[in-house]
Amino acid sequence: MSTEREAPLAAGDLAAENLPPKSRLLALLASLRLTLFSLLLLLAAVVYIYDHEGEADATLPLVLPLSLLSINLLAAVLSNRTFRRQLPLLVFHLALLAIIVLVAIGRLTYLRATTEVVTGGEHLSLERVEAGPWHSGARDALHFESLGFTIQYKPGLQRDATVNQVRWRDEAGIPHTEEIGDQVPLVIRGYRFYTSSNKGFAALFRWEPQQGESQLGSVIFPSYPVNKDDQSTTWRLGTEELRVRLNIPGQLIDPAAASGFRLPDRHDVSIEFPWRVAILKPGESVLVPAGRLVYVGLTTWMGYNVFYDWTMPWLLAACALAVLALAWHFWRKFALKPWQAG
Repeated sequence: MSTEREAPLAAGDLAAENLPPKSRLLALLASLRLTLFSLLLLLAAVVYIYDHEGEADATLPLVLPLSLLSINLLAAVLSNRTFRRQLPLLVFHLALLAIIVLVAIGRLTYLRATTEVVTGGEHLSLERVEAGPWHSGARDALHFESLGFTIQYKPGLQRDATVNQVRWRDEAGIPHTEEIGDQVPLVIRGYRFYTSSNKGFAALFRWEPQQGESQLGSVIFPSYPVNKDDQSTTWRLGTEELRVRLNIPGQLIDPAAASGFRLPDRHDVSIEFPWRVAILKPGESVLVPAGRLVYVGLTTWMGYNVFYDWTMPWLLAACALAVLALAWHFWRKFALKPWQAG
């Protein structure tokens, strides 16, 4: 005598049954065809974002495929009896649904940017900002001071450890000092600041006009040692655009030995005015028609990669839950049978 066991009803099988209109719609939304169509749309959206990296509107094409995948997965959970009978599978698919939703929200609210801060100076603004259309973080409240950094190099100019000391104030105004690096960020209001390979030297100038108060400013030279052969940049002083060049005699970092990033023992800066070229050492000055320009000295600057995505810890939790639920499912499945015949 044979017995028939009821097989689990897959979501795709519902369309073949004589179902009421609401169930037919649920079956359509849970179909594998919609899954495939959504994945193809997602692939096209990823390619589009890759080709339009840095544009704020590039994130929007992700909304449709991720929304379809969310609806498709939710419909599959609601329509498939297997999920209701097996709790681990239900938890696994709900975790997948949470991952999809969090990825979509994360792309709509994320931010990536860079910034450069002179040692002893304060970070005030972000550069090269790439943000989702829904990003509304507290960018204006991101202030910290760079107190200096050390960088070690292995032979061959391979950058090793970077340690940057920074000082910042929390929302209560209490000052804090931290050491950050490429992997250890400074976190302010959810924004994460990491040191980067972009760093170099900056010239400090004091402008003493014939009328008015003196002002202290800095000129940032290109990243060092990547651009060690061209340490020059343009600088606007009043209405004049000047070319400022840093001259470092000899070799500052030995590529054949272990070394560290440091200020040069000797240097000068040359300033190309329309009428002459002035070469200044620290403490020296040059007279111009509108006043006096004093070269104060040389300092360093550090470049930072800035990242913001409040969904990251929730994504980690959802991924961990999905892995645990899947492990629970397979443990229950294989625990029903002995590993070896008795």
